[in-house]
Amino acid sequence: MRKSHVLSRLSNMLFVLPAVAFFITFSIYPLYKTFQLSFFDWNGIAPTMNFVGLQNYITAFSDKVWWKAVYNGFYLAVLALIFMNSLALFLAILVNNDIRGASVYRVIFYIPPILSGIVVGYIWKWIYDPTYGILNAILEYLHLGFLKHAWLSDVKTALLSVAIASIWQGFGGSFIIFLAGLQGIPQELYEAAKVDGASAWEQFRWITLPLLSKTYTIVSILTILGAMQLLTLVLALTNGGPGFETEVPALRIYKEAFSSYRFGYATALSVILGLMLLIISLIQIKLRREE
Repeated sequence: MRKSHVLSRLSNMLFVLPAVAFFITFSIYPLYKTFQLSFFDWNGIAPTMNFVGLQNYITAFSDKVWWKAVYNGFYLAVLALIFMNSLALFLAILVNNDIRGASVYRVIFYIPPILSGIVVGYIWKWIYDPTYGILNAILEYLHLGFLKHAWLSDVKTALLSVAIASIWQGFGGSFIIFLAGLQGIPQELYEAAKVDGASAWEQFRWITLPLLSKTYTIVSILTILGAMQLLTLVLALTNGGPGFETEVPALRIYKEAFSSYRFGYATALSVILGLMLLIISLIQIKLRREE
């Protein structure tokens, strides 16, 4: 009996083994190699690597361009948390209330997130074009020509322009998650609130928001992770310019690795970014549990 039990457990482990091997090969091992490489100076080509210890990390903490990129990433994340998620929640509530064409809106709102960041970048680059862009053309048509601008070339508007494009691309993902959360709220609660004379705002304040708190925690974490890892959209729109005004962490890491050929330093920046995002995510989860 005991032998058959052991054989049964071994056979079960054999079914799990391929998934575990896949996870170790494509997740654990790359993380280990990334952390290991962060202690070396390597150009990505040479057969040997020079051990430099903590020098890459010391350099990172005094790298003004890197911290400028981190600041820009948090700026994009804050705007996304406020405006993108508010828009996504508003649209999710509308669609959840069975407005006409709700199924069509679900598809339309989810189109931007499934588009390539490069494609979205070039779409918005055309929109912002100072000469042929549709944005300046609309302003001219509305007799607001004095507002026409080189949106991506001006240090005052470049990062905000990138943020708007990022919000347009990302709100559909938050919309889908919020919609799923709303559909999980029992309709009996709203019906009981209506019987008690609760207004639409009171229903939203005392039913929708509390019961969406877990959903909002998930959306917030994904929003911050997405904003801090933004790459292809910025690469297509501005490539970090003008100057370093729209530089973001992922783009800085990409440039250090594939433009400056400082792979060791780039992996050190990746480790720092990963730890920052992990800490932020854990803090959000802890705050959610304490509520």
